[in-house]
Amino acid sequence: MANEKVNFLNENGQVLAARLELPEGDPKGFALFAHCFTCNKNLTAARNIGRALTKAGIAVLRFDFTGLGESEGAFEDTNFSSNVEDLVSASNFLAENYQSPKILVGHSLGGAAVIFAAARIESVRAVVTIGAPSDPKHVQHLFKSDIQEIEEKGEARLSIGGTEFKIQKQFLDDINQKNMARTLENLRKALLVMHSPQDTTVGIENAGEIYQAAWHPKSFISLDGADHLLSEKKDSLYVGKLIAAWSERYI
Repeated sequence: MANEKVNFLNENGQVLAARLELPEGDPKGFALFAHCFTCNKNLTAARNIGRALTKAGIAVLRFDFTGLGESEGAFEDTNFSSNVEDLVSASNFLAENYQSPKILVGHSLGGAAVIFAAARIESVRAVVTIGAPSDPKHVQHLFKSDIQEIEEKGEARLSIGGTEFKIQKQFLDDINQKNMARTLENLRKALLVMHSPQDTTVGIENAGEIYQAAWHPKSFISLDGADHLLSEKKDSLYVGKLIAAWSERYI
């Protein structure tokens, strides 16, 4: 297997940092991985899931959203829509240099983003969500106490996972305009919903709402015992192996 450091431009011409993992021999297909809110491509769970897919013959592109990790841009200028645009840019990079992606995998808010992105990427045949919210604005619970300050002052600084981020009002306005149910209803692509009943960050009820809103073919897998970030190595490797097996018929 090969692990290459690559980069591509987002819609604003900023450089986004990525890792492309290629299997031995010709890939069965290419997958795009979207990391969780304020995370980055190097989260242990993301690496483990990507490597499990690569071991099964699927090439995986993991990248940092604009303003996060090693990518250019300012996080406070981004929003959910820009995350979706970054995924489309990543897809265009693969199409121009390798092969159009057939699978989109998203963790947490990244799971919501891949649903919206899949509606715009024709080559995608299968979508996987891991601990995803059924509505992008669910992320507001992370800074609920600061919403009033954001509304009044236009922005607020808050700590997420021990790191300080600036959230602007345009972020709130953007996520409140998104309609997940309508997007799922019109998606008409294979969907795998993965969620832990013990997830205390994004409740299991979100998985049920995503599943109910989508058309068949759709599947649900319970990640019993796992936490939201798939902190245990065995959990993220399990997720990667299941995705690889499920996606076989779509690549």
